[in-house]
Amino acid sequence: MTASSASSKSPRAHVPTARIVSTTKPYRSLVTAFLIWKTVLFAIAFGSTLVGDAYDTSASLLVLGGVEAAAAGQQRAQQPLGLIGNLVSRLASWDAIYFLSSAKRGYVFEQEWAFGAGLPIVVRGLLQGARYLGIAPPADGGVLLEAVVGVMVANTAHLLSVIVLYRLGQVVWRDRTLSLVAALLHTISPAGMFLTAPYMESSYAFLAFTGYLLFAASCQAESRPVDRDINLVLSGIFFGLATAFRSNGILNGIPFAWEVLQHLPRLTQKPLDTTRRLAALGIGGICVALGSIIPQTIAYGEFCSGASDVEPRPWCQASLPSIFTFVQEHYWNVGFLRYWTISNLPLFLLATPMLAILVRSGVEQLTSSARQPVTAAKPVESSQLTSLVQSAAVAQVVLAVLAIAMYHVQIITRISSGYPLWYWWVAGSLIRGEKMGGYIVKFMILYALIQGVLFTSFLPPA
Repeated sequence: MTASSASSKSPRAHVPTARIVSTTKPYRSLVTAFLIWKTVLFAIAFGSTLVGDAYDTSASLLVLGGVEAAAAGQQRAQQPLGLIGNLVSRLASWDAIYFLSSAKRGYVFEQEWAFGAGLPIVVRGLLQGARYLGIAPPADGGVLLEAVVGVMVANTAHLLSVIVLYRLGQVVWRDRTLSLVAALLHTISPAGMFLTAPYMESSYAFLAFTGYLLFAASCQAESRPVDRDINLVLSGIFFGLATAFRSNGILNGIPFAWEVLQHLPRLTQKPLDTTRRLAALGIGGICVALGSIIPQTIAYGEFCSGASDVEPRPWCQASLPSIFTFVQEHYWNVGFLRYWTISNLPLFLLATPMLAILVRSGVEQLTSSARQPVTAAKPVESSQLTSLVQSAAVAQVVLAVLAIAMYHVQIITRISSGYPLWYWWVAGSLIRGEKMGGYIVKFMILYALIQGVLFTSFLPPA
């Protein structure tokens, strides 16, 4: 069962979905659904403030002013944060504490390099611009403003990613209903509160989907080599920016490598055009890698070059020095099969539904006999777009395998939010009226709601 078959079915296959959503005004439908869903999630976050303090109060102390607030002790009860402060402090839980601290004063501690610099840089830049224009107060001891801006960035990026995914589906599948349903599924992604809180996931999804959209546009520009190559390079730039937010963005280099392998045999047939295409693919692929290489280079200069008073760290002597790999292993015990313990078995069970969706949708796309699902004006465009879909399938299967073998496996439910293929696959199941599609949607909604309650109370999993 693949999303590909949704486009090849007769119009009658669209009837079940047509009763739920209207394709005549898709953007209005998307924005309306988005606002309704966000209202529910914000209501959960607000409700958590009414039942007492979270299990861990680090976020509220950080919003108030860190050490100063902690020294104030019980004064916090007499000087409440207010509605906005209480709300954003619940959203600033878990890893968001690191993001907001980095946005406030940059990277200070080595372990903070485990997280991408994308969101802190954006939040800091927006606040600096607002202060320059005189529309934001001067910096104080807390991170309330950083938290508010971070929440705004996350939710704006989520809305934009919903719209971009809809446009991407239109380009790839030429099926408005499939595209609309997939975008709606991204709205209610099981990533849930992680796409609402000041986290990286929504910005990553927006940048990654835009990268795929530009790559798809290059496939449509086969008869216009200049436009094709420009879109390929721009695609790599957006994928590279996505990698600066989340390290798994490096998997978005797979479409470029996939296309290189597809076109290498054509060098003898069309040497000039193929060389140009390979050069564009190479530049695009390098741009993807730079999203990881640039932060690593900055860290190397800070910790390993001897230019500062910091004593060189152990990772500096590695054959391929990487602060990210070292920090993940040293501080978070990330590594091959390190998470495979009896105590973590419940987390593997919790991640199983999303892992199964990623693997099954990816494998079915790669092994289906109907690998030419795209209705395009020219056969060569159809072939290029089909190749892009297949590389997207490979990327998400690799992500699932890495999550099982290397990651803290429960994060797969949120980091999968930035991969388009499985949304199309579930959308195709819904359009065909299959029960499994309905079960998956129920899982997504239930998981996101329960996760929202736990997240805002600082309770696992996260």
